Amino acid sequence: MNKKFNFDFIAHKKIFFIISAVAIAVSILSSFIFGANLDIQFKGGTILTFIYDGEIDQSQFEKDATEALGGIGVTSTVGEDFSTGRNNIQLSLISNSGLTSDKQIELTNTIEEKYAANNIELLESSDVSPSSGKEFFLKCIVAVLLSFIVLIIYIAIRFKNIGGWLAGVCAVTALLHDCIIVYGTFIICRMSINANFMAVVLTILGYSINNTIVIYDRIRENEILYRKSKTREEIVNLSVNQSLTRSINTSITTIAAMLAVTIVAMIYGVTSIISFSLPMMIGMIAGAYSSVCFTCPLWHTLESLRKGGNKTKKAKA
Repeated sequence: MNKKFNFDFIAHKKIFFIISAVAIAVSILSSFIFGANLDIQFKGGTILTFIYDGEIDQSQFEKDATEALGGIGVTSTVGEDFSTGRNNIQLSLISNSGLTSDKQIELTNTIEEKYAANNIELLESSDVSPSSGKEFFLKCIVAVLLSFIVLIIYIAIRFKNIGGWLAGVCAVTALLHDCIIVYGTFIICRMSINANFMAVVLTILGYSINNTIVIYDRIRENEILYRKSKTREEIVNLSVNQSLTRSINTSITTIAAMLAVTIVAMIYGVTSIISFSLPMMIGMIAGAYSSVCFTCPLWHTLESLRKGGNKTKKAKA
């Protein structure tokens, strides 16, 4: 793909800003409408792992477990135990106090009785402390914030001839835009906020900032080449269009891979993979969009305000 583009991104910046504002608003409002579904890693509870032979209806198993626990809701994931070679099913019970020994014995006896034909047995049981999950989450947030600060400093130094710190602030604003959209994807799709969420966010930040740095580099080079013959708007549009083929190719490759993983995971019902691949795919789209359609128009707008309009620049013929 070696097509030359000539799209006027700056002229359509209001449309891009409105699209981003709507996406952010929907993501934030969905949190109030549906509520964030925190995983056991962050809320605490008990994880019970059973191994069995043959096939088990996962949804029916969850209903039987809920009934045995007196109506306390559980979630489950299925897989294979590599040490024994048998199938396993993992029950997660969210609770601040964990599962009492009496309740655990009652649940185990009920499950073993109902699924005796599958030779089901309890492999392990573990309580998850909510404090450790919160500590992990806070450390991830601190890591993201520190990366934002480092990025602003790095961009301010490397791209000082195109606004420096202002370019860094615009890049970080776009990263926040991507994070919020990923968060909204988890909320709207009713996925639990878990370790996958942080993995997706950190991965998207890497992809998105890489695209932005490439475009900034083109702007810096074109500023030197065309500062006397083109306006700032023309330079930005030229730089984005020059980088567009690379951005499209990189994004399509990764998005296609995530789409294939998502489809396979849906076919086989592997929800743990879907909660990574689907938000990753949406985040990649958001990251590609923000790098091309949001960051540079935002930088151009703020830089024009700082320098007083879109003046310069055209040399007399």
